[in-house]
Amino acid sequence: MESYAEWGYLGLFLASFLAATILPMSSEIVLSLLIANHYNLAMCLGVATLGNWLGGMTSYGLGRLGKWGFLHKYFKITRKKIRSFKTKIDRYGSIMAFFCWLPILGDPLAVGLGFFKTKITSVAFWMFWGKLIRYGVWGGITYWGINA
Repeated sequence: MESYAEWGYLGLFLASFLAATILPMSSEIVLSLLIANHYNLAMCLGVATLGNWLGGMTSYGLGRLGKWGFLHKYFKITRKKIRSFKTKIDRYGSIMAFFCWLPILGDPLAVGLGFFKTKITSVAFWMFWGKLIRYGVWGGITYWGINA
């Protein structure tokens, strides 16, 4: 992670983007390192949010490419199980995208929203706000911890 921090804002963007995919990464470490090295807090939060949001929207886009048969053939997921996911997504709608920042659950959630063709503008809106608030809280705690 330190190597991403050496690249400054570009490294933060890349780490944030990749962390929003199925790759196991922690962009929060890079964010904290940049804040600790006196990078502009607002710029760090903006870059991290943008990178993570674009990564999440990429996962959403990949989900839109998904096919029922592929899920059954390669992952042994039955149509009954897929329909139960669909029921939940239909019930809560695009607001579920707000929670795409969650570890472990967030990436499959973004893919699922895409797979079920949830309205892209609403998904983009809610996903952006969820990721912004997450980085805002993390960045605020880091900033406060360093300057306390």
